[in-house]
Amino acid sequence: MGPGVDRNEARRAADLALNTSRDLALAYEVSDPPLIHNSKVNLGLRPRGLCYHWADDLETALAAERFHSLSLHRAIANADNPFRIEHSTVILSARGAKMEDGIVLDPWRSGGDLFWAPVAQDEAYRWQPRAEVFAAKAAGK
Repeated sequence: MGPGVDRNEARRAADLALNTSRDLALAYEVSDPPLIHNSKVNLGLRPRGLCYHWADDLETALAAERFHSLSLHRAIANADNPFRIEHSTVILSARGAKMEDGIVLDPWRSGGDLFWAPVAQDEAYRWQPRAEVFAAKAAGK
């Protein structure tokens, strides 16, 4: 992610993201693919597990580490696509780097098996900063 990233912090972040993703899958009682699990959450049959739950909880775990050389970003995809559901995630980057230069950490799309890739190489989603998506919605766009 860059020469200014502390290797120990990067290692801790990777371990925490992997372990938290597995722990959340157990806590959310995931036993189905993501869209089926979403239906169970929406019907009240499972406690949590929508993509923003995964992102919120993973972000909370990572933020608790108070990394000095890493930054967390929140992102949303498909906010402007009426044919696909919105999707939320956490992106990890070098401190001060743009979200687009970070790594997507997405435990939702494989039900707790952490997907990770550089933002530019995530072909499944076009990520936008969450704050920009929320601002556009508030403005009625």
